[in-house]
Order: sequence, then structure tokens, then C-alpha cells
Amino acid sequence: MKKKIFVFLFDGFSDWEIAYVSPEIKKSDTFDLIYFSKDGKPVQSMGGLQVLPQIALAEIQVDDIEMLILPGGIPWEKGENTEIDPLVETLFAAGKTIAAICAATTYLGRHGFLNNLKHTSNYPEYLKMLAPGYSGENYYINSLAVTDENIITACGIAPVEFAREIFVKLKLYSEIYTEKWFQLFKNGIWCE
Repeated sequence: MKKKIFVFLFDGFSDWEIAYVSPEIKKSDTFDLIYFSKDGKPVQSMGGLQVLPQIALAEIQVDDIEMLILPGGIPWEKGENTEIDPLVETLFAAGKTIAAICAATTYLGRHGFLNNLKHTSNYPEYLKMLAPGYSGENYYINSLAVTDENIITACGIAPVEFAREIFVKLKLYSEIYTEKWFQLFKNGIWCE
């Protein structure tokens, strides 16, 4: 049975931030990529893309989740998307991998998930401003993407780095192929 990677979609999600990771996981023989929204109804991305998720939040079985991916978007900055709180808290406590990019990092910061793990975001002050419960400044790394234990974080200008961190965590490809993929999509270089 394939392991399941879940992607949370909501009105205003940043479609480009998952654009590199999604096709690679989708074509995998090891993983199923499952898109969900709070109610399973269509959502519109920040770019205006209409998307019909496969399932609703209530249909998810926590034991089925290998990884949860949280794309960014302004709703995180407004403190919205709280309907996923129980799911994220359960996954974090169980040591399941949660990958967040851009504004989704403020969600993790707001809930204290970044207080004792190395992480990144758009910049430290961004987290402090939008995540009042955040106290992980000493663990902040000024990098495009960071993985520590079960948390992957990336700043909003790093969808390629975000994808690479996810691929490494999932062992989707060999180290050599992952680096080739990264060089191709980041720098336009393919080496045989």
C-alpha cells in the first residue's frame, strides 16, 4: 500500500509554493498525493486556480498520514485555517512530518511548534509579528529551507528548496538524483 502525503488547500493558498513538489510525488510509485480542504469543496488559489480537493478534513484518518504539506497564503497571516488545529497537533505529537512554507510557518510558530526546533521563514520579525506564541528566535536559521526532526520550513521565495527538503525527508529519490533535480529546477543545469 502506498504511503499518503496530504496537502491542505484553502481559499487563497499560494499555488506556486507546491508547484515543484506536487508532480514529483504524484508520479511516485511509493506515495499517494491527496489534496484536501476543510469541507472537500472547491477552493480558489491566490493565482485564481479553481481546485477540487479529493476529500474533506473530516475524512482523514490520522494513521494514514506520512506527511502533511501546508502551502502558504494570506489566510495564515490572518489567523485563519484553525479547523486543522486538532489534526496538526496530533501529527506533531506523533512525530509525523509537517512541511510548511511562507505564511504557513506563522501557523507553526503561533502554535509553538518552532520554539525548540531549527526552522526558517520569511524573516524572524515576520514570525514574531504574526505568531504571538513564537519564542524560537534562537533556533531560527537564515536559510531558504530547513528540516529539523519532523518539521520542514521554507521561506516564500524557496519552492524549489522546499521541494528538495521534502524529497530528502521522504527518500523519494537517491541523493544524486535529488541534487540533479535541484540543479535543473534551480539553476537550469542538468548533469549526466
